[in-house]
Amino acid sequence: MGVKVPDTRRGPVSSHVGEVALAIASGLDYRAVPRGTRVLAASRQHHDRAARLLPLGVSDTCRYWGDDQTIYVKRAKGAWLWDIDGNRYIDFRLGRGPIILGYADERVDRAARRGMEIGGGTGLAWEIEATVAEMMIEMVPGVELVRFASSGSEAVATALRVARAQSGRDGFVMIEGAGHGMFDAVLWRTRMEDWNPSGNQPPAVAPFGRGVPTHGDMIGMVPFNDTEALAQLLRQEASRIGAVLMEPILGHCCAIAAQVAYLKDVRRLCDEYGIVLIFDEVRTGFRIGKGGGQEYYGVTPDLCAFAKAMGNGYPIAALGGKAEIMNLISGLDGVLHGGTYTGHPIALAAAQETLRILRDTDVLRQVADWGNELQEQLSRVFADHDIPHVFTGHPSMFGIMFREEQPASYRDWVTSDHDLYDRMARALPDFGILPEPDSREPWFICESHLSLDPSDIVGAVSDVLTGLRR
Repeated sequence: MGVKVPDTRRGPVSSHVGEVALAIASGLDYRAVPRGTRVLAASRQHHDRAARLLPLGVSDTCRYWGDDQTIYVKRAKGAWLWDIDGNRYIDFRLGRGPIILGYADERVDRAARRGMEIGGGTGLAWEIEATVAEMMIEMVPGVELVRFASSGSEAVATALRVARAQSGRDGFVMIEGAGHGMFDAVLWRTRMEDWNPSGNQPPAVAPFGRGVPTHGDMIGMVPFNDTEALAQLLRQEASRIGAVLMEPILGHCCAIAAQVAYLKDVRRLCDEYGIVLIFDEVRTGFRIGKGGGQEYYGVTPDLCAFAKAMGNGYPIAALGGKAEIMNLISGLDGVLHGGTYTGHPIALAAAQETLRILRDTDVLRQVADWGNELQEQLSRVFADHDIPHVFTGHPSMFGIMFREEQPASYRDWVTSDHDLYDRMARALPDFGILPEPDSREPWFICESHLSLDPSDIVGAVSDVLTGLRR
């Protein structure tokens, strides 16, 4: 059962002629590779060169999959990605979340070119900033003012700075398994792989690698969906805590979803102790709903950070929130924020068109429906292979856990068969399917997936599982 190649906008083209035509139109060498066979000779050769010029041969540590498995991309279009060897993949990483419409979406790229005509970054303000801010305020319940940024990390770091100014307290709380970017304050994790769930001790907290200062302002990490754990920490340390930083869905941890009652409890506790509630919606924003996780769950934070899907792959982020708190961003007597590329016209123009499409169409519902269909078919395959499983998160960014029951927190990952999942995920690229090779990362869905037949995708998954069980 071969994976069909779509016309990038109109629907599936199943013939060999269609495959060749799409490859030629994409400027790629076409290679018909038998299913389960993949050649990475060019990528390996390039890695040898790149490793002499870049640490690990890449510009982001997460892109390094090993000296002989790191993929170097030739081009991406729609839901498809080609590497420099000519291998073609249906991509479920989608840049780790930014692609909500599809790679090289013609509508968004056309808008970005209009932004390019403005003249590039001038270090001054643009009219389009207010236009995009108006759209965000219209779409997201908790956003009354907006400040643009260049990355999700920058937006979250600024949110913490504003929260400290509002509360007068430097400390903050994180959730076990959460990921909030690449700045020192949040580069902390729970060593769940070393944790004994039958013991009496919580998992150890450790830095993400070397060079991270001691976690003075990060007061504690608590399990997701555990109101009492957060309440206990606040009873003990509230005088030091100015913010609770959390994701509505754990975007870096199996897409484990918050329980509505839990989010309402967190909101109540933050109000009780005068603590700023920050939603990191870098992954959930403009993906699980037009108004992000706060609309989806009906719980409004004080501040929220966005990036990824708001620009369909263009580098833009934003901080939003209540006007009384956001107005702390001011001159030298207030909270300082800015940057050379902040509010760049190319990225803003792309965001304007992306948000217009998401606001004015039902594309997010269609993406969710297709994700649900894929889950249903994957479920039948896993059942055929006698693999206990659950799907987590939202159908546009869902996790797969090989266990019997829905997880409540990262601690439940320990009792899943994550080794089997990792072996499956690492084998799927040989069959033309590209998820992140880590059981803690979600499968992302975009509009361009809608032209694909889920049965072809699950057929590849079944073949992989059959091979693993031999």
